[in-house]
Amino acid sequence: MPRHVFAGLAVAAALTLTATGTVAATPARGPAVVADVTLPAAALKRLQPSIADDRGVRFGGAGSGLFPAGRAGEFWLVTDRGPNGQPTVDGEKRRTFPVPDFAPAIVRVALGRGTATIKQYIPITGASGRPVTGLSNQAGHDETPYTWDGRTALPYNPSGLDVEDLVRTRDGDFWLVDEYGPSLVRVSRDGRVLERHVPVGLGLTGADYPVKETLPAILASRQQNRGFEGLAISADQRTLYLAVQSPLANPDKKTAKKSRIGRILTFDLHRRKVTGEYPYQFEDVTTFDPKVNGDQSEMKISGLAYAGPGRLLVDERTDNVARVYSIDLTRAANLLGGPYDDPKTSPSLEEGTGAGLRLPAKSLVLEPNALVPSLPGKIEGLAVLDPHTIALANDNDFGLGDFGSDGRLVDSGVPNRLVVVRLPRPLGAR
Repeated sequence: MPRHVFAGLAVAAALTLTATGTVAATPARGPAVVADVTLPAAALKRLQPSIADDRGVRFGGAGSGLFPAGRAGEFWLVTDRGPNGQPTVDGEKRRTFPVPDFAPAIVRVALGRGTATIKQYIPITGASGRPVTGLSNQAGHDETPYTWDGRTALPYNPSGLDVEDLVRTRDGDFWLVDEYGPSLVRVSRDGRVLERHVPVGLGLTGADYPVKETLPAILASRQQNRGFEGLAISADQRTLYLAVQSPLANPDKKTAKKSRIGRILTFDLHRRKVTGEYPYQFEDVTTFDPKVNGDQSEMKISGLAYAGPGRLLVDERTDNVARVYSIDLTRAANLLGGPYDDPKTSPSLEEGTGAGLRLPAKSLVLEPNALVPSLPGKIEGLAVLDPHTIALANDNDFGLGDFGSDGRLVDSGVPNRLVVVRLPRPLGAR
């Protein structure tokens, strides 16, 4: 990427929030960091005045998704469901929502001379204009939501979204993926949910927007907090690519924790239907990240980016290590509508080893932590800027650490960072 792309950018905005960082473009034989910037961390209530009490939580979580915004040095990002924790209360792990009225948001940022500026902040709303919030949708399918201290149950919200990645179409709409359903969501340029696609048979009712059962029913067996996590769009904008974060709990959770086989889907935007479902083989965690002591369930897909016809970049990670791989789906097996979509099939896809399956061709592109050792864990945002350049962002979980006796957050100090990397070879080069 030419040096001028990240030099001298205008950063003035109606909402001027900046954070310092570095910008550099030093020629190198290996990958080189073009920009490394910490995102602004404003008080949540400043960004969303409708929040009653942000409990001292600041803006974060925006690295859950990343997509080029069209102008040089600008990006779209998306937060996840908002600040949430999982303390143990009375011997039980409980999902807490310290700021239950927080609405997941789409954010446009601009990188300048060592700074990042928030140019646009779009809370996601339902058809009524009310914030969708990030609260769990359904009893039995999702975790019970609790207050910040885990003592009081909160009501479920069928409109709630745990969004994890985004793309933007040329007409200005956004598409996002969600972990709860899991689901695929279309959102207008002003943040209104226009449609939500969920697995057949999910039975989600009462949402403040249209819900359509168009996805394979088997997807409803996703593990808790392991629904759709990656999203990409083809250059002709006809096809979306969706990645399930982890193997499905098919036939059960025990299988999911040990499995190395995940699923990537294609969705036709014109016909509004799934057209492909492909197996994806995760790396062996024992060599990928020895720190997790052989726990294969630590492996996740956390981001996708389009890299050419049938080709994707995949962000595969644990909380300690991330690697970006290139995969080619053109000769991979399309499982859609076959026996592996039937929960009665034994052994299930997830119980298998991948032997006999036509898996996508896969090769390593980048080891971000080796390039930038100071990068925080949980690299979840991934974008292709041109054949030589990619961008990465981390999810800092809104700095969620402990809460004091006064109910105010003691921030973890982990920042939200966005890093742009120039590759030594163009994507697709042999």
